Amino acid sequence: MSMSKRNAEPIRSRHTVPGAVLAHGTVLGTLSAARGTHAAGGEELKIALVGCGGRGTGAAAQALSTAGPVKLWAMADAFEDRLEGSLKRLASGGKVSRGTSQGLADRIDVPPERRFVGLEAYRQAIDSGVDVVVMATPPGFRPMQFDYAVRQGKHVFLEKPVAVDGPGIRQVLATAKQAQRKGLKVSVGLHRRHDPVYQRNVGRIHDGLLGRVRLLCAYSNRAGTGKYLKRTPEMTEMQYQVGHWYYFTWLSGDFIVEQSVHMLDVCNWAKGDYPVEAQGQGGRQVRTGNDYGQIYDHFAIEYTYQDGAKLFSQNRHIRGCWNNIAHHAYGTEGRLQIGEPARADRRRDREPANPYQIEHDVLFDAIRHDKPRAEAEYAAMSTLTAIMGRMAAYSGNVVTRDQALNSPLSLSPDRYTWDATPPTLPDETGAYAVAMPGVTKAW
Repeated sequence: MSMSKRNAEPIRSRHTVPGAVLAHGTVLGTLSAARGTHAAGGEELKIALVGCGGRGTGAAAQALSTAGPVKLWAMADAFEDRLEGSLKRLASGGKVSRGTSQGLADRIDVPPERRFVGLEAYRQAIDSGVDVVVMATPPGFRPMQFDYAVRQGKHVFLEKPVAVDGPGIRQVLATAKQAQRKGLKVSVGLHRRHDPVYQRNVGRIHDGLLGRVRLLCAYSNRAGTGKYLKRTPEMTEMQYQVGHWYYFTWLSGDFIVEQSVHMLDVCNWAKGDYPVEAQGQGGRQVRTGNDYGQIYDHFAIEYTYQDGAKLFSQNRHIRGCWNNIAHHAYGTEGRLQIGEPARADRRRDREPANPYQIEHDVLFDAIRHDKPRAEAEYAAMSTLTAIMGRMAAYSGNVVTRDQALNSPLSLSPDRYTWDATPPTLPDETGAYAVAMPGVTKAW
């Protein structure tokens, strides 16, 4: 769906949206970062990659492709084979997630003594003399790892989502404030915020193109991932779940949090606000085997904003169905598919920009020239939106933003060691407990 013909040109609104987010992705009112922590333009920036999966490897390649001297200095992962595989891909010059590692070999200096493995490896990598941390571990780990990086005075690229529960969101928000006080730059991998098409369209919405936005629709319907880890006899339960993290709520937040946060964030950005309540449903119809852990394969959530506007979200991971990834905004004066180039922009968008690269370009430029870069707050609030949707579907009840944010329910284990007991355990058949609406306590 594209702009209606009568709204081909922006309509200037007399009203502003409270809490509006700028088109380039920063929150209005963000404090200017303190000076003194930026690098001179020609100074080499040393990078630690924490989390060496596919997305982490791609993010590291994008960080290494930024302007100015950079060096991949340290790497950390829970598993040695993933770290070594990531290092090999980066040095080979081949394709990586959302980009390429071609020509990066001379920017990589990670000898064995700076390759750290295990659940505490992130601390060692962060403490190895680096300036910037690229953090792409499972979402359940991110609040504590982000906190540690900022306490150690590091700039951070934090993959999305930034947490999986209310306590994690509160920790990220507190850490974001600490980063700003220290003058540290923080970017988050909600890459659409750096896509020129989305920036222009969201800017037009904020300029009044659609009048007052009353309805948003977010679609994240796709086949889903088919990857899963084969359990071996020598694995502890903790090793299996961390290695198979996508399918466990305490690690991924369920797929509405891990992936659909992108679509929800775009809608919040366009609206200039965050929902105050959610209700909806979901379940498992196809991904029902033990290999799929405990997460759902579909959600349908209705969100409500403070002014009564609605956001309807569809999220499905089932093969052989209608696939659609899109974001629509409907206002009193028109409608817009947010990710579709306007007719006037199509000529310049024939060669689309790579927002995955842009988000790193912006971060490293901010570090080198002491420009404001503070993305963790809006990322935390959009992650909370996704968590609210999961809570509503898991419980079968309405959940408010305050209930979700202030929930004492932590999904984390008591300790992070390979012999620790994870928050969920399989029964005698190898099956994991799945949330049941009307029964499950979700917040």
